[in-house]
Amino acid sequence: MRIAVTGTHGSGKTTLIDDFIAVQRAHESVPEPYWLLDQQGVPFANVATVDDLEEQLVASCRLILNHGGDRDVIFDRCPLDFLAYLEVVSASEGFEWLPSSRQLMDVSKALATLDMVVFVPLTSPDDIPIRIELPRLRSRVDRRLKTMLREDDLGLLHDGPRILEVTGPRAQRVEMITSVLGAA
Repeated sequence: MRIAVTGTHGSGKTTLIDDFIAVQRAHESVPEPYWLLDQQGVPFANVATVDDLEEQLVASCRLILNHGGDRDVIFDRCPLDFLAYLEVVSASEGFEWLPSSRQLMDVSKALATLDMVVFVPLTSPDDIPIRIELPRLRSRVDRRLKTMLREDDLGLLHDGPRILEVTGPRAQRVEMITSVLGAA
């Protein structure tokens, strides 16, 4: 089973993956592209930039497409995250970012290899008790992801992976995923 977890920063994606891996030991966890690129020495700006996000989009697609093997895998982030961030960040910079046909093709191919995308939306009250940096960016990306996933306004999901939106306490979120896996 190939799963990707998506959501804005500070939504609990990595915590969910850690909790999931603790009970589903057959799954391999793949860190988000930012951290993998950072480990390779790729420099990033102190704020989200279109160039940095495009690099992470390419890396996300590459990670998903090139990850072979027989093990079940769960990816921290998917290309949809970066599409949402790119739209929001470019709008805040005063222009409209549009993906190239090549980028859309790569995103579509990557999504087609996934069995499920698990979406961790922001909730009110916030599930994260500490203050998260860039709160306006965080909420805008969350709104954009909700539209992308719930309405498929980019047309990338109609033949793609199953979308599962998880909410509630940590154990409930893991149970939502494992119950879908059990039914598959």
